[in-house]
Amino acid sequence: MDRRSFLKTSALGGGAAAAATLAAPAYAQGNRTLTMVTTWPRGLAGVWDSVERVANNITAATDGQITVEAKAAGELVGALESFDAVVSGQADMYHGADYYWVGQHPAWAFFTAVPFGMTVPELMTWYYGQDGMALHHELGEVFGVKAFIAGQTGAQGGGWYRNEVKSADDFNGMKFRMPGLGGEALSKLGASVQVLPGGEIYQALSTGALDATEWIGPWSDEKLGLQEVCDFYYPAGFHEPGAALSVGTNLEVFNSLTPAQQKTVELACADAHQANYAQFIANNGPALARLKQGGTQVKEFTPDVWDAFGKASVELLQGYTSDDLFAKIHTSAMDSMKSSSGWLSVSDSFYATQRDRVLAAM
Repeated sequence: MDRRSFLKTSALGGGAAAAATLAAPAYAQGNRTLTMVTTWPRGLAGVWDSVERVANNITAATDGQITVEAKAAGELVGALESFDAVVSGQADMYHGADYYWVGQHPAWAFFTAVPFGMTVPELMTWYYGQDGMALHHELGEVFGVKAFIAGQTGAQGGGWYRNEVKSADDFNGMKFRMPGLGGEALSKLGASVQVLPGGEIYQALSTGALDATEWIGPWSDEKLGLQEVCDFYYPAGFHEPGAALSVGTNLEVFNSLTPAQQKTVELACADAHQANYAQFIANNGPALARLKQGGTQVKEFTPDVWDAFGKASVELLQGYTSDDLFAKIHTSAMDSMKSSSGWLSVSDSFYATQRDRVLAAM
């Protein structure tokens, strides 16, 4: 029933409309502490920086009316239990990668990254300039969550391997850590895919529980010590070409904030997204140089491997489009990516290629 029909048929009529207009929303009063659970170990390079930036910005911008108390993975709930903790009200907010929740709905992956999906500029165009944010909210409201992207790793590496990858057949039987829909695509190549939080990766590689893993990029991977347990590193990957992190707030908690406080959460997340991206890009180049100097063998996947990645990724995404909400988000994201890349490929990308060619020759 629309609003006009309701007012015509209501026994209270115009009086009810006037009362509804005058009634103020029930916002929580006084200073508050919101508990933020995370999917990250405390202090983990890059991702924990994003946690602290969001939390500190919210506290500062509200003059201390809201204090965000961040909990590392395992301090209140396990890393992969963060979403359920917020949905149930055990915690107020989470900070994590939304593709960890694909078991709840596969469309969550679009708000981190999907295989053969959007680069960072393409993701930002969709999210901030088109309907990406609105779709993030639509998906979140199904679960009682208000989510915003709130961090950005940039393009993630293709992973660390004990042995060199020479063909797509090498993935058959490989024990590989990769979350999200990228992991599901990799399983189509025969890999035994596992989803482990960051704090468990090094141990799994050390004991042989994993043959290979992806994490983030040279800086974070170096800090995690992956070069100590794997010899081969592939900087370019198919699974996360521009990986966003997110903050999700319990919807009832979010609605209890004043409009100014709600806008503060939104802007704190947007600020963390751009700052985190700059942080990763600034640190990845020097880290890659150190890894090479330390003996890491840096490789590229062969064209047949890329072809296999692409085929598996397209088949996987198409397989989920029978779900209406997934199909809606998938269509929106892919249309946006096609439109953005049509310009970026002949402007930014072409320029960067020519710039590097010219400068290298001088």
